[in-house]
Amino acid sequence: QVQLVESGGGLVQAGGSLRLSCAASGSTFGINAMGWYRQAPGKQRELVASISSGGSPSYADFVKGRFTISRDSAKNTVFLQMNSLNPEDTAVYYCNVRRFAVVYWGQGTQVTVSS
Repeated sequence: QVQLVESGGGLVQAGGSLRLSCAASGSTFGINAMGWYRQAPGKQRELVASISSGGSPSYADFVKGRFTISRDSAKNTVFLQMNSLNPEDTAVYYCNVRRFAVVYWGQGTQVTVSS
């Protein structure tokens, strides 16, 4: 079992920045890919960014170069630096971690961007 705890969400004005972090604990041996999803009000959960065990990042098109995903594998932690936020980024952001064949989800952290 892997437990994921997200932090760093909050309320910011359009154009502002937030840095999300997600720390994995428990049975962390074997964790490979890590990533971030988000779910806006009334919408489906969607992939924001992911990062491989080797540190190779992938991003959704809507990020448009504004977000950066990174990880500290030694600490089993994944980060999402979000810059130039706009109201469309308002959502609950969820950490996602794969360990062997099993996928784990965090509880989510709220990001609200006001205009």
